[in-house]
Amino acid sequence: MSLRRAVILGTGHALPERVLTNADLEKIVDTSDEWITTRTGIRERRIAAEGEYLSQFATRAARSALELAGVEPQDVDLIICATVTPDMPIPATACVIQQDLGAAKGAAFDLQAGCSGFLYGLAVAQQFIATGQSRHAIVIGAELLSKYLDWKDRTTCVIFADGAGAAVLGPGNPPHGILASALHTDGSMADFICMPGGGTRYPTTETTVRDRLHFIKMRGNETFKIAVRSLEDVCREVTNQAGVPLPQIDLFVPHQANQRIIDAVSDRLRIEPAKVYANIDRIGNTSAASIPIALDECVRSGRVRSGDYILFAAFGAGLTWAATVVRWA
Repeated sequence: MSLRRAVILGTGHALPERVLTNADLEKIVDTSDEWITTRTGIRERRIAAEGEYLSQFATRAARSALELAGVEPQDVDLIICATVTPDMPIPATACVIQQDLGAAKGAAFDLQAGCSGFLYGLAVAQQFIATGQSRHAIVIGAELLSKYLDWKDRTTCVIFADGAGAAVLGPGNPPHGILASALHTDGSMADFICMPGGGTRYPTTETTVRDRLHFIKMRGNETFKIAVRSLEDVCREVTNQAGVPLPQIDLFVPHQANQRIIDAVSDRLRIEPAKVYANIDRIGNTSAASIPIALDECVRSGRVRSGDYILFAAFGAGLTWAATVVRWA
């Protein structure tokens, strides 16, 4: 059986209105603008308002992507929402998105792979389209991380932020489309980025709340070192798999985790700065949402042209890391 090529037909994103600057954070936690910008590259981020929830932003991003793709909701066969901050534990937020979009025939489920979630979702959707099981799929990366932040912990609350991004995939023809994907996990480092409380291991009790187990915990220094090495390796792996030498990459869209990580990986790969897209200074680290938000900004600003080779790479909780090479249609 010959496999079809999956192409990205449209992109979209949605952000909260509230902007939280480093100066604002100086008033609530022991930090400074200089400390944050030097270590992360972040100057401001978007934070959801009280009463806002994930599916609202995910649906807006998906609807925007559908409009750009020229695809009607009723023609969507598959909806994947990559997130670690769902509306609720049951049901999957993707089911709520399906209802809100009016995409009644689209199978819908959530996928959790931390900051690598959007690329994991692309790889899954690609298989459905390649085999003909789906014709149009929406892959969404969406997070409201502010809902799980300890605003007394400056190692996390200055980094993470909120937002959603989406991509509509459909069948296409070579040489365009998703050329290769590489996915990796190392569960031996699962505690490097985690939220211990709220699951079956540590169900919610007065003790878990008092011990602040329902907030994101991160071992930043260890994670930084592993992220740089792993991202370099997976980028080399996926470009070799795609048959696209690194000098031929036209645009590198990395996960917006930390500007120092972006710079270190780009330098090791010898990708010139003009080819690297970063919006972390304005958006912060939105985990699974960061790559689709950045991609949509590139698409709508004209940074992406037909025939361009685009390299995506992400690293996150799990620990997981992934990379994808796309030739833009």
